[in-house]
Amino acid sequence: MYHDYRVGSKLYENEETIFSKNTDRWSPKYDRRIPRDVFYIGISSGVPKIEEEKRQSFIRYSTTTLDDTTSRIIKEKAGYIMNRDYSSYNLHSDSKGKYIGVEYNQTKYSSLSMSAGEQRIFKILAEVYNAPKNSLILIDEIDLLLHVFAFKKLIGILSHRVEEKKLQIVFSTHSIDILNFSESINIRHLYSTSEKTICLTDTKPDTIFRITGESTRPIELFVEDDLAFTIVNQIIESLNMSRYVNVTRYGAAQNCFTTAAGMLLSNKLTTECLFILDGDMYVSDEDKMERIKSALTGTTQENYEMRDKLVNHITQFNLPESVAPELFIHSLLKELSIPNQIVETAKEIQKVHNTHKYVDDIIERMNYQSKEVGLSKIIDVASQHEKWEYYIAPIKKWLNIRRDELIEDVHNKQVLQST
Repeated sequence: MYHDYRVGSKLYENEETIFSKNTDRWSPKYDRRIPRDVFYIGISSGVPKIEEEKRQSFIRYSTTTLDDTTSRIIKEKAGYIMNRDYSSYNLHSDSKGKYIGVEYNQTKYSSLSMSAGEQRIFKILAEVYNAPKNSLILIDEIDLLLHVFAFKKLIGILSHRVEEKKLQIVFSTHSIDILNFSESINIRHLYSTSEKTICLTDTKPDTIFRITGESTRPIELFVEDDLAFTIVNQIIESLNMSRYVNVTRYGAAQNCFTTAAGMLLSNKLTTECLFILDGDMYVSDEDKMERIKSALTGTTQENYEMRDKLVNHITQFNLPESVAPELFIHSLLKELSIPNQIVETAKEIQKVHNTHKYVDDIIERMNYQSKEVGLSKIIDVASQHEKWEYYIAPIKKWLNIRRDELIEDVHNKQVLQST
């Protein structure tokens, strides 16, 4: 291990220490290791004091008020977390034991009468505020027995104390609320497989699912119709992103702009939202902006900024000019030279009275159980054409940028050996 440490005013940098276990003991021996103050607060600190007490007789103890500077701080911080104005913080002792105590609302009581959560807060605060500078404090299940509001206030207090005394606090928790403190806490997720334990550095949808059992789909895509819905889902599946993306239909092309504007005005248009046009209408940024102006009016500077923001959330397929999407898919199928029933059926359809029929007729002739099944099979075949990648490029590129932020790379993460 290479590490830096200080003894008094002397700083040692990049020092090497080799740890090994050749016999039944680790080396180097304890008295030869670099000393550091380490404190551990386990789950046992959450056991109510009354349950640890074995005596069944009357307990008579003497009381001492803890009124030094540190004790006053602990009392105030505990009162803030518990929302209780403690009037005193005490130490009760007899020949066989010691117990902390408080006075609140003109009632004095010891840890024998405290709730387990209240008792544990005092334990944590006492360790943290009495620990020497640069200490390491380990806390198992820090949120144990605390309701969410008290937990949040405790984390805020500990964060401040860490900066103040240069402490290092390492704790475990199963609380999803810890993610609200990602800016001040270095969060790691431990993921145990059948073979190893992996340390993940990022919080991704799969991580949240393991904690809460609820799937989150942070990416929202909006498309015109069933055909676009099927194409986009095919892209998503090819990128292994189905668990992270939700696709919604908005209907006619003009609805794209009113829906997007509504989401922007209601603060629901995030960086993970994308509106996708078929590509046969409103292709240029100028055309899009004209429709946006109709949906989002106003002449203030804020209105202009909102319209500029909105246009960046709208894209389209790379469709040939003046070609309907259904006709384009049909043309891809006709150009394929592979033995396939869908290809053969498409080649038999030369002219229809409505462009939608270029695809609908294939589904009808193939006698698929539903339109959804038919569209899925047709798109699977059409995607084999060499023009397909260019056609879907804008959407695939946008998704690829976000893919690494969503999918856990469990193969290249730090491995923690279980002991």
